[in-house]
Amino acid sequence: METFTLKPNFLGNILVRLVSFVILVFLARFAYIFTVKGNKSCNSGDFCFIPETLTISVELPDSGTGHRNYYYSVFQDLIADGYLSPNSQSLCIETLTGQDVAALIDIGVFDSMGIYNKSSQPFDDNTFDFEFAGNGVLDRSEQPVEFVKEVSRTLKPGGILVIHTIAKDNYSLNSLVQLFNNCKLVRSLEIDSYAMWQPSIRQVIFKKVTGLEQMDFKKSRNYCVVPEYKRELIRKAEGIIVKEPLKPWITLKRNLRNVKYLSEMVDISFKNRYIYVDVGARSYSSSIGSWFNRQYPKQNKTFEVYAIEADKEFHDEYRKKGVNLLPYAAWLRNETLFFEIMREQTRKSVEKGRGMGRVQSAQSSLNFVGDLNKILGFDFAGWLMSLVNEESDYLVVKMDVEGTEFHLIPKLIESGAICLIDELFLECHYNRWQRCCPGKRSTKYDKTYTECLELFSSLRDIGILVHQWW
Repeated sequence: METFTLKPNFLGNILVRLVSFVILVFLARFAYIFTVKGNKSCNSGDFCFIPETLTISVELPDSGTGHRNYYYSVFQDLIADGYLSPNSQSLCIETLTGQDVAALIDIGVFDSMGIYNKSSQPFDDNTFDFEFAGNGVLDRSEQPVEFVKEVSRTLKPGGILVIHTIAKDNYSLNSLVQLFNNCKLVRSLEIDSYAMWQPSIRQVIFKKVTGLEQMDFKKSRNYCVVPEYKRELIRKAEGIIVKEPLKPWITLKRNLRNVKYLSEMVDISFKNRYIYVDVGARSYSSSIGSWFNRQYPKQNKTFEVYAIEADKEFHDEYRKKGVNLLPYAAWLRNETLFFEIMREQTRKSVEKGRGMGRVQSAQSSLNFVGDLNKILGFDFAGWLMSLVNEESDYLVVKMDVEGTEFHLIPKLIESGAICLIDELFLECHYNRWQRCCPGKRSTKYDKTYTECLELFSSLRDIGILVHQWW
């Protein structure tokens, strides 16, 4: 039988073609025309469009050329408006193909570079006059606060930052502005996008302020002023039920279908942390497990969950679920409290919050056999202010505290802690009509439905998106 052998030159040809293919793939990834001058450099790690008198020329595909022309037009307008100059040391952030860098060079801003997939910018402080974050870079960032810190560090005082974002509502714009505590908003406007699926985007322009300007700027801010866009969101929310329901346990439950959640009306992307606090949490399945985890629209964000529940009956359950448990009663200050604990027999009634071990406000009702129990109360408003950053955190609170809301809400308003809350779900306790006895009201609470309406209305009047809960 005749045998065949591969000739050395044949193997060599295969190797040459393979190497050539790898080089072409590599060059395709970095397809741009790019020139940089100066002595700035990038450290090792993912890639960085750079340095030192490096020039690469590669023909770009049509789609790339389209993006490049788009960025050329954007930068041309920025030059015309005085935000960019040919002498600006410029950086494009998270630029995959370098089309924005190429456009800067085309327009005459030669000292330009780009970075991609870097957790931190490999540059000295106060390096750049101009930084650009296009293509929804900040929208996709999982750590927006770290992103902002790096941009703020490397941008020179007086330097310009331009961000392109798909978020257009005023709530998200305000959240974005609050992330930059050493920059001031110069301009925000909608411009055309190069993506067919997204015909327009928002262009946001910031200017880095000096230390003195920053101090004056912060002094001028009233942290509890309610901007018009927040009032507009409240006007869009479901209406408060004005007429007292004859069967509140049915009416309020049905009202859940009408609730307009804040995270369904606005983009909540530009936040550092997402926090849910359940005050008077009862059992895990009564609220956190059955409602918040399953139904609250979270926009794929991971929330820190805190349960405030003084009743020891539920503590082990929360620990097993890995929920942050505060085994105290939310109160006006740190002190020992005496509450009446109602003792009934079924686990079902416990989960509803009316049974064994459920902490109730002190009362003298003959309908229950009461035990005086000593528990620890804590300064809820003070704790909230130590936990949450108003400017960068997103806070949702659910409150079911058996009538104590008429003490806690005024304290939250007085302390300013109420301003930390983005969305509040409040159960207001009043002398409801009783299920068992038509025409008779419960003597459990001394407040009326009218007083509950006043509480809800006052919260909405000061700019808090509050929902009636049951």
